[in-house]
Amino acid sequence: MIFQAGVISKWTNDSQRFLLEHFNTIKNSPSHIYHSALQFSPSSSWFHKYYSTDPSLTVKVVKGLPTRWEMYPYTILLGSLTKTLSCCNDIVAVGSEPGDIIILDISTGSQTAVLSGHTGEVNCLTFSSDGTLLVSGSDDYTAKLWDVQASGVIKTFSHTCGVWSVSISADCATIASGSIDSTIQLWNIKTGECQCVIKQQYTVDHVGFSPINPHHLISISGEKLWQWDTSGHQINHLSDGYHFAFSLDGTQFVSCYGAVVTVQDSDSGATVARFQVANHNTHCCCFSLNGRLVAVAAGSTIYIWDITSSNPHLVETLINHTKYITSLAFSSFSTLISACTDKSVNFWQIGAASADSVMTNQGFTSINLPLISSISLQARDGIAISSDADGVVKTWDIPASFYKASSGSLGQDYKHGDIEPINSRLIFIWYGDEKINIWDPEKGKFLLQADISEDNLLDLRISGDGSKIFCINGGLIQVWDMWTGEVVGRVGPSIHRPKLLAMDGSRVWIEDGFRRSSGWDFGITGSPPVELSTLPPKTLHLSDTKLWDNRQCKIQDTVTGNVVFQLPEGFQGDIVEVQQNGQYLAISPKSKMELVLELPPVFCK
Repeated sequence: MIFQAGVISKWTNDSQRFLLEHFNTIKNSPSHIYHSALQFSPSSSWFHKYYSTDPSLTVKVVKGLPTRWEMYPYTILLGSLTKTLSCCNDIVAVGSEPGDIIILDISTGSQTAVLSGHTGEVNCLTFSSDGTLLVSGSDDYTAKLWDVQASGVIKTFSHTCGVWSVSISADCATIASGSIDSTIQLWNIKTGECQCVIKQQYTVDHVGFSPINPHHLISISGEKLWQWDTSGHQINHLSDGYHFAFSLDGTQFVSCYGAVVTVQDSDSGATVARFQVANHNTHCCCFSLNGRLVAVAAGSTIYIWDITSSNPHLVETLINHTKYITSLAFSSFSTLISACTDKSVNFWQIGAASADSVMTNQGFTSINLPLISSISLQARDGIAISSDADGVVKTWDIPASFYKASSGSLGQDYKHGDIEPINSRLIFIWYGDEKINIWDPEKGKFLLQADISEDNLLDLRISGDGSKIFCINGGLIQVWDMWTGEVVGRVGPSIHRPKLLAMDGSRVWIEDGFRRSSGWDFGITGSPPVELSTLPPKTLHLSDTKLWDNRQCKIQDTVTGNVVFQLPEGFQGDIVEVQQNGQYLAISPKSKMELVLELPPVFCK
């Protein structure tokens, strides 16, 4: 391959980021270099520009393409709950629900070893400063000291209840373990004997040695921080807290409690910085290796704050996890690792965000956006209309990939809805407040509000001719007149797990839980719905968009069974909405971003 001057560096830089970003996907299935990885190379990257005309790319992303390399190099999917992690040098240890400790290579994310010995869930992990020793705590009432290189247990230390936190002193002489039995026990590493028991009034949630003073430790019990020496003498009570972490040089520690994050001097306890995050449910925090940044996890979101000035400020918000984040650790000055109850470990590249003005587009930044609830794809007009869980409706320009207009909020009770242009103006429908609401944004008023009791509302759609509303509620299909709110037909309620397949005018097709399809015509006035003998109209030679391992979306050719497209791992999560129109397919994953894919003509006959 011949490169022009300067291109070789762009190629090597992009290649490195490409492999980091898609390592796990390519490792599991090399063909997905073409089926998803190349399509999701950022629009500003050399890779995208070079391969954008490659005929081997079967699907083209026309909306939702990242504008830069993401802030996480890769995501590791594990088969069990991940509750804790610790990293040192080039490895990371992850505690799992069955009791195993999984060792990963930081540079590739590949699994290099499994430490087995605990019989209960692993709650806490920490490496010694040189990375040769690892200590773990478990629900099996024990803490264990491991030889990392030999992958074996050196010593086991016992409590009378589960162990929730462990730490190793800076001189590798003492282990501290905190337990549900309301004690901190200090263990001599050489002899294995307990040399001190510090009794607390409540469960010891967290305990940690100073990185520079082997005789100084902090604990959290009863949501309060306490300072101790290794003789068991209490130095003082510091503040309220749920979790804390020392800086690498030991001069400061950070704690989080509710929405408040506090940085304090380790010697005096004086407050160095204090700030609040948007989410009140903070539960873990850590310093970057240079002490300039503080990472805080709240729910499924990570907030990165710069604390170097007298006015701490938020620099990045990281969104990719779908559930509760359990642990955070910096492995380098710019790499943050997070473990989550969604059974994944994320490796984030901090500071990778581009200053490109395109990043001001709310659809593609990593700010805390609400989940997308529906998409209406109007391919002929080149627009897609989306609504989110807060009821905000946006009209998107597909070719330009930015939203043209926002139509305000439909309210916080928004649940299940559809948006369609009827008689040249947009009409919104949604379920909320035990009503089907029909809204005209042009007039700014409700056209209709029809009462309906929700037993198990699964879908709500406007018919293709704009005259009716199809409602799937449990095993019942109800059809309402769009303008009067009257029920004009119903089928069921004995349909097993119905799912909408297609609509055509007043006709609707569903698939039940046994993958049997049925259709009805509700357009005959004064008559019950007529069951159709025809199959639903097919414009795609593709199966429905499916979930793979309940985590990733893939599209398969129904004839060959081959996967023609798979979402990269950064777009994991349940699929909220799928809609096909002409040559385009709109997908809304829980990554809080709308995707519009252009399919080749062979799939759209």
